Amino acid sequence: MLSHGYVRIMEVNLDNGKGRVIKREDLVNHLGGSGLAAALYQEYGLPEESPFHPDQPLIFAIGPLNALFPLMSKVVLGFKSPYNGYYAETHAGGRMGTIMRFADIDALVIRGKAKRPSYLVAGSREINVKDARHLWGLDTTLTARLIRQKEARAHGKRSILRIGVSGENLVKIAGINVDTFRHFGRLGAGALMGSKFLKAIMLIGDASFDLDFGPSYKKLYKRLFQDLVGSDLMTKYHGLGTTGNVLPLEKMKSLPVKNMQATTFPEAEGISGEYFADNLLLRQVACTGCPIGCIHIGLLREKFGEEHEYCYRQVSYDHEPVFAMGSMLGISRAEEVITLLDRVEKYGLDVISTGVALAWATEALEKELISKEETLVPYKFGSSKEYLEGIRYLSEGTNEFYRLLGEGVSAAASNYGGEDFACVLGQEMAGYATGPIFFVSQAMGFRHSHLDTAGYQLDQMPEEFTPERAVELLEEEERQRVLLTSMVACLFARKLYTPEVLQEALEAVGLKEQGKSLEELGEGIRRLRWRVKFSTGFKPEKTVIPRRFTEIVNVKGVSSKEYMKDLIKLYSRSINNLRDQEK
Repeated sequence: MLSHGYVRIMEVNLDNGKGRVIKREDLVNHLGGSGLAAALYQEYGLPEESPFHPDQPLIFAIGPLNALFPLMSKVVLGFKSPYNGYYAETHAGGRMGTIMRFADIDALVIRGKAKRPSYLVAGSREINVKDARHLWGLDTTLTARLIRQKEARAHGKRSILRIGVSGENLVKIAGINVDTFRHFGRLGAGALMGSKFLKAIMLIGDASFDLDFGPSYKKLYKRLFQDLVGSDLMTKYHGLGTTGNVLPLEKMKSLPVKNMQATTFPEAEGISGEYFADNLLLRQVACTGCPIGCIHIGLLREKFGEEHEYCYRQVSYDHEPVFAMGSMLGISRAEEVITLLDRVEKYGLDVISTGVALAWATEALEKELISKEETLVPYKFGSSKEYLEGIRYLSEGTNEFYRLLGEGVSAAASNYGGEDFACVLGQEMAGYATGPIFFVSQAMGFRHSHLDTAGYQLDQMPEEFTPERAVELLEEEERQRVLLTSMVACLFARKLYTPEVLQEALEAVGLKEQGKSLEELGEGIRRLRWRVKFSTGFKPEKTVIPRRFTEIVNVKGVSSKEYMKDLIKLYSRSINNLRDQEK
C-alpha cells in the first residue's frame, strides 16, 4: 500500500501466462488511479503503435484511499483507445476497487496476447491464465455464471470482469462488464480485451491489511460516514438516482430526443425516474464500501411460453442508459427501455455509444443516406423491436454498414454522409443538451465525458460566461476532479471530498507528505495525463462540433457557433500549455 512508501504493481504477460508483483517506491507521488495509470502507460505503453498491438497494456489502478473511506470505491482503467487511437481512461465501480486492495495490489498491468481465448484469475496468492474456449461467444451474464461455478471459491471476495460478443469481434464501442451492474464502458476497452483473447478477469481479495492508523483515522472516518448518511447530501442518488434528471432536463429543453432533433419530449414521464421507481424498481445496491446504494436495479419480466411462463432479469439503469435507449431513440416506455438495456448488457456494448449510433442510423435512413439493405431492419424512432435486432447486428458486425457503425458514428457518417447530424463530442454524446459549454467540454475533455468538468452545470447557471471565464471554470473543475480520480473516489462524493478533506484523509492514513503537497501533486498528474495523451497524437485544436449542436434550442436558446469557436480556441491553448510546460 502507498502508506507503506511504495505501490505494488502486478504484471501479467498473456503471451506466456506468467506474472509477477513488484514494489515501486518511485511511483508514490503519482498517488493512484488517474495518476498511477498515466505513469504506468508512459512506462509500458506503445504510444505510436496500434491500440491492438499485442503489447499495448490494460492498466487497472486504484488509489491510496480505496477501501479506507466511504465512496472511495472506483477503479481507473488506462489504455490506448481503439475508438480514437489516443490514450484514454474509463472508470468503474462495483467490488473491484476493494477486491484489489484486499489482493494487495495497487495496479494490474496486462500485456501480450493469449494463444487462445483465456481468462485470468489473480489474487495475492496466484496468477493463473486459464482456457476460455468454452466461454468464447457467450454473453456477459452466462460467462460470469460459468466462471463462478468453475472457480467456486472466494465467495464475497471476488470481482469478475468480462466482455461480450462485441468485444470478441473488436467492435470499437465495446465495453467491459464489471460485477454485472458496473462497466468500463467508454472508448472501446472491451475491444482491447478481445484483441488479447482475454474473455474475463477474476480478481480475488484473499489477503488482509491493517487499519492501525491511529485515532485520527477513526475520527475522520466516523465524521465522513455521518456526513453521508446523516444529511440529504446523497438523498438524490439513493432515491430516484440519476434518472431523476430526465424530467428536469426535459422541462428546460435540454434532453436529447430522436438523435437530438428535439430537446423536449412530451412522453418523458414514461421514462422518468419517478416512473421507474413506481413501476420497475426492484432494489438499490451499492459499490463495496459505499453506504449510499445509488445503483438502481429494475425488474424485467419476459414471457417465453404460451402457458403464462415468464423469466425475470435484473437490469441496472440510470440517466445515461435511459437517455441512450429512451429519448434518443424516441422510446417512451420504461419497459421497452429496460429490455433494450438488457440486450446491450449481454452483448457487452457501451450503452451511450450504442444508443447514439442507432439514433444516427435511424435519421440517416429517414434521409435516405442509407437503405434498408444496409440496416437490415426498418428503423423508426419509437419502435424498439428493430433496435433489439440492431444491437445484435452491431455486436456481430453483420455487414459493412454495421462494421463501420461499430467504429463509432463519426466513422459511419464519414462514409455515408450525415456528419452534420452526428451527435458526437469526442465520442458519442452524453445525455445533456444543455448548451455550448457542455458541448465543447465533452468534445475536448480528457475522457470526452460529461464527468470531466461537468460543463453542463455552467450552461444551467443564470450567468452568461465569457469564453475566457468559462475556460477558467472548466480548468478549476478539472483540477478538483483529477484529485478525486487519483484517490479513486466516486464523483457523486465530490461535495464531500474537498481538497482540504482529501488532505486530511491522506494524512490520517500516514501519507502526510502527499497530503501537504496535494495541490502540487494534482497539478503534476493533470499535466502528465495530457502529456501522455498528446504522445498518442491528440490535437485539441482539431476539435469539431457537428452542426446539429448549433441547430437545437436548449436552456439558453440556440448555441452560438462563434462562441463555441472561441471556447475551442481558448481551451486548446490551455491544454497545449499543459504539454508545453514540460518542455
